[in-house]
Amino acid sequence: MDQVALAQVPAGGPGERIAWAVDGLALELPSWGFVNTGTRFGVFPQAGAPRDVFEKIDDAATVARYSGIVSSVALHIPWDAVDDYAALRAFAAERGLAIGSINSNTFQHPDYMLGSLCHPSADVRHRAIDAIAACCSIAAETESKSVKVWLADGTNYPGQDDLRARRRRLVEGLRAVHRQLPSGVRLLLEYKLYEPALYSTDLQDWGQALSVCRLVGEQASVCVDIGHHALGVNIEQIVASLLAEGRLGGFDLNDKKYGDDDLMVGSIDPYQLFRIAYELVNARRDDADPVAQRCASETIFMLD
Repeated sequence: MDQVALAQVPAGGPGERIAWAVDGLALELPSWGFVNTGTRFGVFPQAGAPRDVFEKIDDAATVARYSGIVSSVALHIPWDAVDDYAALRAFAAERGLAIGSINSNTFQHPDYMLGSLCHPSADVRHRAIDAIAACCSIAAETESKSVKVWLADGTNYPGQDDLRARRRRLVEGLRAVHRQLPSGVRLLLEYKLYEPALYSTDLQDWGQALSVCRLVGEQASVCVDIGHHALGVNIEQIVASLLAEGRLGGFDLNDKKYGDDDLMVGSIDPYQLFRIAYELVNARRDDADPVAQRCASETIFMLD
């Protein structure tokens, strides 16, 4: 929609909401979406897959050029680690992109077998805190506005660890990270119903994530991955509740059929995507609820 057409859209009407959806929506692409992919059982190489983060950004710039609604690229550390993050930010800016959320990785190192921030060992917990704090420093260098944390922490059988102690460690660890956040940078906390732990997940749903964010600090918000829920869960009601609380930080936009399938967003239940979008658009226009209005205007939309 060009500027002339926008000028002809009546203020306050349905056309204004459509104009926002067309011209005001900015999507974030994940750098890991451009690499070789496959299933949980194997990765399949593809010709032309990017070899480093610079080539990932080049690919994202191509998507941005053809789609017109991509504004930033999310990084994953240490997968996208470089020596000079200011130079990486400049490289992206030359291609019309900003550096988006900085995603931490505390789930691949062997030390994290029993968890990261929730691990019984203080040494392992400190390792995880340092890893996420490094992401906070990277956010400052790249002028990113958010640090996203997803934890694979959990237990595989009853009695493997003390559940309340694990929650206490989680809050303490995230508070330590929160103190490292640069001014204006938010901590986005992502939850997941299950996997990879087989018995308990330390951060399994939006209610747990919200309660932890309240204990951690004002810069902590919840990230909603659409695939991280039980079948039939009313995700738009979750979105409405988090907007009312002022704690909706962002989305990982995908879809699911059975479990966390990471299918293309809207491919299975497009009407669900519409229902979620309705809550966001409605909140952006609600002058009577400034908390939800501000929250909706700052929400990050990342394709996952």
